[in-house]
Amino acid sequence: MVARMRNRVATWINLVFASIVVIGVFFQAYFIAAYASGAGQGALDAHGFTGGLIIHASELIVLISGLVAFWRYWKWAGVSALLFVFGTVQIFLAPPDDDPASGWVHGLHGLFALLVALLAAVIANHDLKLLGLRRGPRPVEAPPPPA
Repeated sequence: MVARMRNRVATWINLVFASIVVIGVFFQAYFIAAYASGAGQGALDAHGFTGGLIIHASELIVLISGLVAFWRYWKWAGVSALLFVFGTVQIFLAPPDDDPASGWVHGLHGLFALLVALLAAVIANHDLKLLGLRRGPRPVEAPPPPA
């Protein structure tokens, strides 16, 4: 019973922070578009703060809560880990402030942001089904840990 409750709480945490990642990526896209349109340094700072602190920290929480919620259900534990890996790679694809060359490579920063948002949406959708908040076939729950 305690293990099932722990899994349910961890699944809720996973859902909330995966949703924050999805919403945060849209805010980041807005901030960088505002910067590119001449809004100034404040828009770029907001883009960096949202991605570096809010989204990446949320990805880490998704990883940790995913390991707790889906222990022994490695497919979904791995998907939660993959979100953190994609998010980290995506950060390193951003152009450095002192040398913004290699635009083709740094363009992958935006592409990976879309992949991060998509993967976080898949995780959130799975969590909604697990928690019974969305109609459709309910996915198989992770087995409870041994007593």
